[in-house]
Amino acid sequence: MKVAICAGPATTGKTSVLRHMTRKLLRAGHRVSFLKLDVQFADEDELLAEDFGIPTKKVYSGELCPDHCLVMVLGDALRWAQENQSDMLLVETAGLCLRCSPYVNGGLGMVVLEATSGMNLPLKVGPMLSLADIAVVTKIDRVSQAEREVFRARVQDVAPQVRIREVNALHGIGIDPLVAEALAGPEVDGQLALRGNPPVGTCTICVGKKDIGWQSHFGVVRSLENQVFYRGE
Repeated sequence: MKVAICAGPATTGKTSVLRHMTRKLLRAGHRVSFLKLDVQFADEDELLAEDFGIPTKKVYSGELCPDHCLVMVLGDALRWAQENQSDMLLVETAGLCLRCSPYVNGGLGMVVLEATSGMNLPLKVGPMLSLADIAVVTKIDRVSQAEREVFRARVQDVAPQVRIREVNALHGIGIDPLVAEALAGPEVDGQLALRGNPPVGTCTICVGKKDIGWQSHFGVVRSLENQVFYRGE
Protein backbone atom coordinates (compact mmCIF):
# COMPACT_ATOMS: atom_id res chain seq x y z
CA MET A 1 0.00 0.00 0.00
CA LYS A 2 1.05 3.58 -0.66
CA VAL A 3 0.12 6.75 1.22
CA ALA A 4 -0.28 10.34 0.05
CA ILE A 5 -0.83 13.15 2.55
CA CYS A 6 -2.47 16.35 1.35
CA ALA A 7 -2.28 19.54 3.45
CA GLY A 8 -2.96 23.21 2.86
CA PRO A 9 -4.90 26.21 4.11
CA ALA A 10 -8.70 26.16 4.12
CA THR A 11 -10.62 26.69 0.83
CA THR A 12 -7.64 25.97 -1.40
CA GLY A 13 -9.31 22.98 -3.06
CA LYS A 14 -7.70 20.02 -1.28
CA THR A 15 -10.85 17.91 -1.38
CA SER A 16 -11.49 18.71 -5.05
CA VAL A 17 -7.95 17.62 -5.93
CA LEU A 18 -8.32 14.38 -3.96
CA ARG A 19 -11.77 13.70 -5.43
CA HIS A 20 -10.34 13.82 -8.96
CA MET A 21 -7.36 11.70 -7.90
CA THR A 22 -9.70 9.14 -6.36
CA ARG A 23 -11.80 8.93 -9.53
CA LYS A 24 -8.73 8.32 -11.69
CA LEU A 25 -7.24 5.78 -9.28
CA LEU A 26 -10.49 3.80 -9.16
CA ARG A 27 -10.81 3.84 -12.94
CA ALA A 28 -7.29 2.40 -13.13
CA GLY A 29 -8.34 -0.48 -10.87
CA HIS A 30 -6.81 0.69 -7.60
CA ARG A 31 -8.45 0.33 -4.19
CA VAL A 32 -8.54 3.60 -2.25
CA SER A 33 -9.21 4.50 1.39
CA PHE A 34 -9.65 8.11 2.52
CA LEU A 35 -8.88 9.71 5.91
CA LYS A 36 -9.96 13.26 6.80
CA LEU A 37 -8.54 15.22 9.74
CA ASP A 38 -10.05 18.50 10.86
CA VAL A 39 -10.53 20.51 14.03
CA GLN A 40 -14.29 20.70 14.61
CA PHE A 41 -16.26 20.05 11.41
CA ALA A 42 -15.77 18.00 8.26
CA ASP A 43 -18.04 16.17 5.83
CA GLU A 44 -15.55 15.37 3.07
CA ASP A 45 -15.38 11.75 4.15
CA GLU A 46 -19.15 11.41 3.75
CA LEU A 47 -19.07 13.05 0.31
CA LEU A 48 -16.33 10.75 -1.00
CA ALA A 49 -18.02 7.68 0.45
CA GLU A 50 -21.26 8.68 -1.28
CA ASP A 51 -19.56 9.54 -4.59
CA PHE A 52 -17.26 6.53 -4.88
CA GLY A 53 -18.31 3.94 -2.30
CA ILE A 54 -14.80 3.79 -0.83
CA PRO A 55 -13.88 3.25 2.84
CA THR A 56 -13.59 6.63 4.57
CA LYS A 57 -12.87 7.76 8.10
CA LYS A 58 -12.93 11.12 9.88
CA VAL A 59 -10.98 12.30 12.93
CA TYR A 60 -11.46 15.58 14.81
CA SER A 61 -8.25 16.83 16.38
CA GLY A 62 -10.08 18.85 19.04
CA GLU A 63 -7.52 20.16 21.50
CA LEU A 64 -4.60 18.95 19.37
CA CYS A 65 -3.01 20.62 16.36
CA PRO A 66 -4.28 18.65 13.31
CA ASP A 67 -0.72 17.79 12.32
CA HIS A 68 0.02 16.46 15.81
CA CYS A 69 -3.23 14.50 15.72
CA LEU A 70 -2.21 12.92 12.42
CA VAL A 71 1.01 11.66 13.99
CA MET A 72 -1.09 10.01 16.70
CA VAL A 73 -3.66 8.31 14.46
CA LEU A 74 -1.78 7.53 11.23
CA GLY A 75 -0.53 4.15 12.46
CA ASP A 76 -4.11 3.04 13.17
CA ALA A 77 -5.23 4.50 9.84
CA LEU A 78 -2.63 2.51 7.92
CA ARG A 79 -3.80 -0.72 9.56
CA TRP A 80 -7.43 0.21 8.87
CA ALA A 81 -6.69 0.85 5.18
CA GLN A 82 -4.78 -2.43 4.89
CA GLU A 83 -7.70 -4.28 6.47
CA ASN A 84 -9.85 -2.76 3.71
CA GLN A 85 -7.38 -4.26 1.19
CA SER A 86 -6.59 -0.80 -0.15
CA ASP A 87 -3.45 -0.16 -2.16
CA MET A 88 -3.67 3.63 -1.72
CA LEU A 89 -4.44 5.68 1.41
CA LEU A 90 -5.26 9.33 0.72
CA VAL A 91 -5.09 11.62 3.77
CA GLU A 92 -6.47 15.14 3.90
CA THR A 93 -5.42 17.23 6.89
CA ALA A 94 -6.42 20.75 7.85
CA GLY A 95 -2.78 21.75 8.21
CA LEU A 96 -3.67 24.78 10.33
CA CYS A 97 -0.44 24.90 12.34
CA LEU A 98 2.07 26.74 10.18
CA ARG A 99 5.04 25.60 12.27
CA CYS A 100 4.54 21.89 11.61
CA SER A 101 4.57 19.47 8.72
CA PRO A 102 2.17 16.52 8.43
CA TYR A 103 4.27 14.56 5.92
CA VAL A 104 6.00 11.27 6.60
CA ASN A 105 9.09 9.60 5.19
CA GLY A 106 7.88 6.84 2.91
CA GLY A 107 4.83 8.70 1.59
CA LEU A 108 3.98 11.46 -0.87
CA GLY A 109 3.55 14.95 0.65
CA MET A 110 1.33 17.42 -1.23
CA VAL A 111 0.52 20.99 -0.22
CA VAL A 112 -2.39 22.67 -2.02
CA LEU A 113 -2.14 26.45 -2.44
CA GLU A 114 -4.52 28.74 -4.31
CA ALA A 115 -3.06 31.24 -6.74
CA THR A 116 -5.71 33.80 -5.73
CA SER A 117 -4.51 33.96 -2.12
CA GLY A 118 -1.81 36.55 -2.75
CA MET A 119 1.79 36.54 -3.91
CA ASN A 120 3.15 36.31 -0.36
CA LEU A 121 1.31 33.14 0.65
CA PRO A 122 4.27 30.84 -0.08
CA LEU A 123 6.30 32.89 2.38
CA LYS A 124 3.76 32.27 5.17
CA VAL A 125 3.06 28.53 5.27
CA GLY A 126 6.43 27.32 6.58
CA PRO A 127 7.35 23.63 6.57
CA MET A 128 3.91 22.66 5.23
CA LEU A 129 5.43 23.89 1.94
CA SER A 130 9.17 23.55 2.46
CA LEU A 131 8.95 19.84 3.40
CA ALA A 132 6.41 18.88 0.72
CA ASP A 133 7.22 16.88 -2.41
CA ILE A 134 4.67 18.69 -4.57
CA ALA A 135 3.06 22.12 -4.42
CA VAL A 136 -0.33 21.91 -6.14
CA VAL A 137 -1.40 25.38 -7.26
CA THR A 138 -5.16 25.71 -7.77
CA LYS A 139 -7.50 28.39 -9.17
CA ILE A 140 -4.99 29.24 -11.88
CA ASP A 141 -7.83 30.34 -14.15
CA ARG A 142 -8.62 33.22 -11.76
CA VAL A 143 -5.29 35.06 -12.10
CA SER A 144 -3.20 36.46 -14.93
CA GLN A 145 -0.20 34.67 -16.44
CA ALA A 146 2.10 37.23 -14.81
CA GLU A 147 0.59 36.52 -11.39
CA ARG A 148 0.99 32.77 -11.95
CA GLU A 149 4.67 33.25 -12.76
CA VAL A 150 5.27 35.40 -9.68
CA PHE A 151 3.48 32.85 -7.50
CA ARG A 152 5.60 30.02 -8.91
CA ALA A 153 8.75 32.06 -8.29
CA ARG A 154 7.75 32.64 -4.66
CA VAL A 155 7.18 28.92 -4.16
CA GLN A 156 10.61 28.16 -5.62
CA ASP A 157 12.23 30.83 -3.43
CA VAL A 158 10.89 29.09 -0.32
CA ALA A 159 11.26 25.49 -1.48
CA PRO A 160 13.46 25.11 -4.58
CA GLN A 161 13.29 21.30 -4.40
CA VAL A 162 9.46 21.16 -4.44
CA ARG A 163 7.83 20.18 -7.72
CA ILE A 164 5.07 22.60 -8.78
CA ARG A 165 1.91 21.30 -10.46
CA GLU A 166 -0.73 23.78 -11.61
CA VAL A 167 -4.27 22.37 -11.75
CA ASN A 168 -7.85 23.39 -12.33
CA ALA A 169 -9.39 21.45 -9.46
CA LEU A 170 -12.94 22.35 -10.48
CA HIS A 171 -12.72 20.50 -13.79
CA GLY A 172 -9.93 18.05 -12.98
CA ILE A 173 -7.37 19.52 -15.36
CA GLY A 174 -3.76 18.71 -14.46
CA ILE A 175 -4.58 15.83 -12.09
CA ASP A 176 -2.88 13.02 -14.05
CA PRO A 177 0.68 14.01 -12.95
CA LEU A 178 -0.45 13.92 -9.30
CA VAL A 179 -1.82 10.40 -9.71
CA ALA A 180 1.41 9.33 -11.38
CA GLU A 181 3.45 10.80 -8.51
CA ALA A 182 1.32 9.01 -5.93
CA LEU A 183 1.65 5.66 -7.70
CA ALA A 184 5.39 6.12 -8.12
CA GLY A 185 5.89 6.50 -4.38
CA PRO A 186 7.32 3.76 -2.16
CA GLU A 187 5.27 1.04 -0.55
CA VAL A 188 4.57 1.46 3.15
CA ASP A 189 7.21 -0.69 4.78
CA GLY A 190 7.58 -0.88 8.53
CA GLN A 191 7.49 2.13 10.85
CA LEU A 192 6.90 5.50 9.20
CA ALA A 193 8.49 8.62 10.71
CA LEU A 194 7.50 12.26 10.65
CA ARG A 195 9.39 14.21 8.01
CA GLY A 196 11.49 16.97 9.53
CA ASN A 197 11.74 18.11 13.13
CA PRO A 198 8.67 19.55 14.85
CA PRO A 199 9.23 22.80 16.77
CA VAL A 200 9.54 22.84 20.54
CA GLY A 201 6.36 24.61 21.60
CA THR A 202 5.14 23.25 24.93
CA CYS A 203 4.28 26.15 27.22
CA THR A 204 2.15 26.97 30.23
CA ILE A 205 -0.61 28.28 27.95
CA CYS A 206 -0.77 24.84 26.28
CA VAL A 207 -1.50 23.26 29.65
CA GLY A 208 -4.24 25.69 30.59
CA LYS A 209 -2.71 28.77 32.29
CA LYS A 210 -4.76 31.79 31.14
CA ASP A 211 -2.99 34.79 32.74
CA ILE A 212 -2.03 37.56 30.27
CA GLY A 213 1.62 38.64 30.02
CA TRP A 214 4.81 36.65 29.60
CA GLN A 215 5.86 37.43 33.16
CA SER A 216 3.07 35.09 34.35
CA HIS A 217 4.42 32.12 32.39
CA PHE A 218 7.50 29.93 32.18
CA GLY A 219 8.99 27.53 29.69
CA VAL A 220 8.78 28.89 26.12
CA VAL A 221 7.98 32.59 26.59
CA ARG A 222 7.98 35.57 24.23
CA SER A 223 7.98 39.29 24.92
CA LEU A 224 6.90 41.95 22.44
CA GLU A 225 10.50 42.76 21.56
CA ASN A 226 11.72 39.15 21.46
CA GLN A 227 10.83 37.91 17.98
CA VAL A 228 12.58 34.55 17.56
CA PHE A 229 11.28 33.35 14.22
CA TYR A 230 10.76 29.65 13.47
CA ARG A 231 10.91 29.17 9.71
CA GLY A 232 11.03 25.37 9.57
CA GLU A 233 13.48 23.22 7.69
